[in-house]
Amino acid sequence: MSVAADLLVYAGPTRYGSSARDTFPALPVRWRPPIRRGDLERLIEEEPPGVLAIVDGVFQQSLSVGHAEIRMAIETGWTVWGLSSMGAIRAYEMRHLGVRGFGRVYDRFFRAEDFRDDEVALLHSPEPPFDSISEPLVHLRVALEDLVTQGVLRSDGARSIAESLEAMWFGDRTLICFRDMLLSSVAPEHVRSVQHYLSSFDKYRIKSHDLSDFLDRHMLERNAGAYGLAGPVPVARPSDGAGLPPAGIAPMSRRDRV
Repeated sequence: MSVAADLLVYAGPTRYGSSARDTFPALPVRWRPPIRRGDLERLIEEEPPGVLAIVDGVFQQSLSVGHAEIRMAIETGWTVWGLSSMGAIRAYEMRHLGVRGFGRVYDRFFRAEDFRDDEVALLHSPEPPFDSISEPLVHLRVALEDLVTQGVLRSDGARSIAESLEAMWFGDRTLICFRDMLLSSVAPEHVRSVQHYLSSFDKYRIKSHDLSDFLDRHMLERNAGAYGLAGPVPVARPSDGAGLPPAGIAPMSRRDRV
């Protein structure tokens, strides 16, 4: 693979789902739609090894990308990164098999024992720009954590909302539903604050922020003369500040997770 197109990214709604896309660096990235079973097998057959990042992937309308084909890509010389969504799931599952993980969502698999695959799932349109119909639970959790930190929502109210969201099918987790849950849980004097925070919901879309941060890191490594993203796996940890939520959003811990 030439340096002119040294990064291949499988992404869909995470690429388009936030204003973070406006900050994506002007990199020679080759974008592919959300990954599905067989995509990596074809890639291995058609191209020499390079660097790829799995971000979004399908899992319901067709088979999801398999562990065996990811291992095959690594064994044939591909550097495989996983982040944000399906990529974060596979990176966590295959962290001892050569897949490199990155970002806030990936970190939540380590810090939350009950973090489930459907936390990153959402309904979206099948074609670019993959308009979102529902909101991933992981984004709603980040919003709940921030509202508790800001004193808008009580911790017990946040836990109750989170439990209700967990019990829902992922396609029903819409911002309208979330807003209604919040408005029925906060004191009257905080209603306007809820509306204010929800009006700028992009800051809670950590899946897209992870992708933006990943591309920023790639640009820095590339400009420094590194090929791809070789080096230590940047597992987001509170101790080093890497991959933590945007300013003003408190990081999650096992103890205070809602």
